[in-house]
Amino acid sequence: MAGHRAQWKGFLKVGEVSCGVALYTAASTSDRISFNTINIATGNRVNRIFVDSETEEPVPKEDQVKGFELENGRYVLISPEEIAAAVPESNKTLEIDAFIPCSAVDDVYFDKPYYLTPDRTSGDAFAVLRDGMKADKVAAIARTVLFRRMRTVLIRPHHKGLIATTLQYDYEVRSSKKAFERVPKVKIEGEMLDLAKHIISTKIGEFDPASFDDRYEEALAELVKAKVEGKSIPKRKKVEVSQPNDLLAALRESAGIARKSDDKPNRTAANANKGTGRQRAARGVAGKSAASKAAPQRKAG
Repeated sequence: MAGHRAQWKGFLKVGEVSCGVALYTAASTSDRISFNTINIATGNRVNRIFVDSETEEPVPKEDQVKGFELENGRYVLISPEEIAAAVPESNKTLEIDAFIPCSAVDDVYFDKPYYLTPDRTSGDAFAVLRDGMKADKVAAIARTVLFRRMRTVLIRPHHKGLIATTLQYDYEVRSSKKAFERVPKVKIEGEMLDLAKHIISTKIGEFDPASFDDRYEEALAELVKAKVEGKSIPKRKKVEVSQPNDLLAALRESAGIARKSDDKPNRTAANANKGTGRQRAARGVAGKSAASKAAPQRKAG
């Protein structure tokens, strides 16, 4: 992938078939708005310093080691060399253990996605594995050492390449039974169920990531722009939660509104002209700066 650095290079292997591959990050947060920590008294950026929890004296980096807490205040110390020795040895091979139906893995186990591409000499072997998996509609379970940890990876065909998604271990995924144990048992039927199905039917669409709004980023961009321009910050509108005694009325009202949804403007087209929150903030600030520079010239004329 031009312009991107591979996160990992190695081999994809099943049986006696192997091909050279590379992993590239499929998702990035680098375009998100980020903040620095500032000393409000001086306006200077604050640096992070590690201090001793008892003496409150700064601890230089060479005196910092990892420690596992045995009990309150007692630790077993682990050196960087000991940690490095405990990391499984990597053979740089994604060894496929099994092929499974693409829908067989609960997505609660999904961790991070990566694009998996062949190297310049392995196009044929890569295509054989990719097209065979497409034909049989299966995904592959493989294991290897990634980023100093033994990882299980789910590999699926994706356009001309493959997607390799690292998976959470079972002990890392919390039980859904415990999470849902307080959800009440309520049976919805009759008009309520019919109205709910009707509302859903009027909202059926397609998965289009380009139409999704990152409202948090947009709100941050607007906040930055307002602060730069000295404007007041808009107050958030309070959301009213539907109560059991007015739920049916809310469903009826929603069904009526849903029938007029065709009159709403196309969000995808609107979003195409908006740009990212960061871009809009930059345009707003840049516009103000340009206007400020131009003002004296206009006055002189």
